[in-house]
Amino acid sequence: MIQSRKDCFGILDNVFPMGNEGFREIVPECFKCSERKECLQAALQTEQGFELRSEALDRSSSGGLMGSLKRWSDKKALSKRQKGKKGVRK
Repeated sequence: MIQSRKDCFGILDNVFPMGNEGFREIVPECFKCSERKECLQAALQTEQGFELRSEALDRSSSGGLMGSLKRWSDKKALSKRQKGKKGVRK
C-alpha cells in the first residue's frame, strides 16, 4: 500500500516560509505532522534548499582561520552534493 503525501511535502516555502521580518519561520501546523522530519529534509535537498543552506554558511561567523577553513569546506561539500543532485534524473 502506497501512502500519499500531503501537497506541501518537501516544498521549502510551504514548510519553512519567509516571514514578515525577513526570516524563515516554522509553520505551527507542521509540528502535528508525522512526516515533518522527512518533509523538511526533502525541502532542504531542493535547489532552493541548497541556496538557503549556502546563504546560512555565508552569514555564519568565520571564527578565525579554522572557522574560515571549516566554512569553506562545508560550502564545497554542499556544492558537490548540489551538483550531484542536478546530475540525477528522475
